[in-house]
Amino acid sequence: MKLPELKIGDLTAKFPIIQGGMAIRVSMAELAAAVANEGGIGVIGASVMTPQELKSEIKKARKLSDGIIGVNIMFAAAGFSELLKASVEAGIDCIISGAGFSRDMFGVGKEYNTPVIPIVSSLKLARISQKLGAAAVVVEGGNAGGHLGSDEYSFDLVKKITGKVDIPVIGAGEVVTPADIESMFELGVDGVQMGTRFLASEEASVSQKFKELCVEATSDDVIKIMSSAGYYANAIKTSFSKLIEAGEAPPPANCTDCLKTCSREFCIKDALINARAGDMENGVFFTGAGIGKINEILSTKEIFRQIKEYFSD
Repeated sequence: MKLPELKIGDLTAKFPIIQGGMAIRVSMAELAAAVANEGGIGVIGASVMTPQELKSEIKKARKLSDGIIGVNIMFAAAGFSELLKASVEAGIDCIISGAGFSRDMFGVGKEYNTPVIPIVSSLKLARISQKLGAAAVVVEGGNAGGHLGSDEYSFDLVKKITGKVDIPVIGAGEVVTPADIESMFELGVDGVQMGTRFLASEEASVSQKFKELCVEATSDDVIKIMSSAGYYANAIKTSFSKLIEAGEAPPPANCTDCLKTCSREFCIKDALINARAGDMENGVFFTGAGIGKINEILSTKEIFRQIKEYFSD
């Protein structure tokens, strides 16, 4: 099969691939620009940045690419509204948001003529999104990376939504290989979102140890934990993630109120920052359930080359 272009609002991506917006400074300008330069939609993970930091990162991405650059802002983040405003003021191409649902973001998107793409986990929410003015929806199940809104397997969830809304449907969750992309398209999606594969890319802003852990990990190494943000998430088994699973993780040492709602049982922000630095003892290494399909660290260009080669016939 031949991959179609992805049209979202006035945007047209040559390749129907959105790079997952991995927060806590994992998906930064370098990765987003590299994806955009290959014809996909590159995404900066904006949560926990200051508005000025986000504007600076968007500016940096613009210098590296004239392709499509978006942001992913977690609704559960305390600074959501300020980051939303900063992104549109900086001229971002599209806004993606999950971990909760904001009705206000559609008004901001309309005011600035910026496509808004919510991450949804049900047909009901997909239809509500369309009614409110969403340009597209990302459909994500319990096998995806990041904070999750559903336990349902992504491919099963996608089946329930494709063909039932009149806006583009982007399939996400365990889309790692070109064959996974093909399987999603066979369900009728208009595009896919890929996070885990780009986590183990040369351009991802995480330590080499984190990337090597992604290569070494199998699907059996992934456990589901309850984040202090109030959502489940998939994480690679480490001593700290096991403490969380057992309810024995230490409470936050210096809470900065980075979340609208937090259990305060432990600090997920610090745990993710530690993981980004490769701290095996104190880090939580978020990943999708498809991590076992990754066997090498690749450049973004090589990831796209393999996808293009697979779909060249």
